[in-house]
Amino acid sequence: MSASPAAPGNSVNAESTNTDCTNADCTNADCTNADSPYTASANGASMNANSHHSTSAKDAKDARNAKSGVARRGFLRGAALAGAGLATGGAAAPTGADARGAGAPPIAPFHGVHQESVLALPRRVSAFAAFDLTVDNRTQLIDLLRTLTTRARFLTSGGTPAPVGITGPPADSGILGERLPSGALAVTVGVGASLFDQRFGLTGGRPRRLAAMPSFPDDDLRPEWCHGDLSLQLHADDSDTVLHALRDIARHTRGGMQVRWRLDGFSSPPRPTGTPRNLMGFRDGTANPDHADAREMNRLVWVGKGMGEPDWAVGGSYQVVRLIRMLVEFWDRVSLSEQERMFGRARESGAPLDGNTEHDTPDYPNDPKGDVIPLDAHIRLANPRTAATAGQRILRRAYNYDSGMDGNGNLDMGLLFSCYQQDLARQFESVQHRLAGEPLTDYIKPFGGGYFFALPGVRDSADWYGRALLS
Repeated sequence: MSASPAAPGNSVNAESTNTDCTNADCTNADCTNADSPYTASANGASMNANSHHSTSAKDAKDARNAKSGVARRGFLRGAALAGAGLATGGAAAPTGADARGAGAPPIAPFHGVHQESVLALPRRVSAFAAFDLTVDNRTQLIDLLRTLTTRARFLTSGGTPAPVGITGPPADSGILGERLPSGALAVTVGVGASLFDQRFGLTGGRPRRLAAMPSFPDDDLRPEWCHGDLSLQLHADDSDTVLHALRDIARHTRGGMQVRWRLDGFSSPPRPTGTPRNLMGFRDGTANPDHADAREMNRLVWVGKGMGEPDWAVGGSYQVVRLIRMLVEFWDRVSLSEQERMFGRARESGAPLDGNTEHDTPDYPNDPKGDVIPLDAHIRLANPRTAATAGQRILRRAYNYDSGMDGNGNLDMGLLFSCYQQDLARQFESVQHRLAGEPLTDYIKPFGGGYFFALPGVRDSADWYGRALLS
């Protein structure tokens, strides 16, 4: 899967709790459709699988103003029909083993207190998209989120799409065959600070720490690649699974939201073993907190009661997305020893420069002057491994991206970084500020992304994304 054009380095080391970091040690780490809930808006953007379409905030506003009364009626009628179709068994539920093979566990269960997709390990293929909403009022927003929930539930659970009759278009794109596999896709939905403006009467419900992502030192942010009302991540082991989900969601939400930016990513297999590598050749994600440790996730990732957040936000998590271009042609001319000193790790094994294996703990107290691991090495700045910085760890979920060439004929590739945490200031931003000016910034350039709040989980078949916020 390809990515849209990016701008030319913050840090990409896996040890970082920073979104710009790619090192493994990171602790912060167009057509209207009869069965669509929405008709096409005047300036709607197509979610084409091979085209990463970006639009400006002004375009989104123009689209909202241009929508006709017919479009609104189509959206409301379609949303009701889409919800009713699945609620009454419009899709056959999967039974037993499916195309994924007998005993294959789901990437992440759909229902639960949390969006378990947040914790799921990165799969081979991913797509991140941010959307501008084109609905006009709170009622339409509720219908949009209900529709999004219905589609996500079906796409992750699998089954056979309901027939729509011989005169209508097919109920499904068909690229996965007649029956969707169960458990082969994970979906994560978040909301941006702009959702809590005056449009929907939600200003009082904004998560306390949610704001537009600022520009940090060494950033080169492009407005058309930043922010959004809603974020969506899809990940799976096969490209056609992700593309199928994108097309399905685009079809059923057409006229209700439009793509602001989209970037596709991939996760490499272990080479030869251990943590997957980023496109600088170093392992990415070595020192993540244990996502299977519920106590650790409650301490670092999930918003809980008593944290000063709105009641509806309990069970959610702050999501940071950073789009980071790597200047690989320049990086490939740097000596290996210099590369390793910038990261603080051996490229081949992933071990800290004072260790032997990937998961060895660097011994900073016995290297106070940085003779072995330089004081400005990425892993040392990102995660000093002190009692004072232990609470700054993040759950890092990063992917590589390749967008072909830029307008000057240079390779356009890098890191599609995301991370999750309880507190943006305490965790991600603390690490980000420590990394300002590190040596790696000469070879990386963050150009987009945003801050979002990953919504609490959809608890059961009667629940939907954002219900507690909008009820």
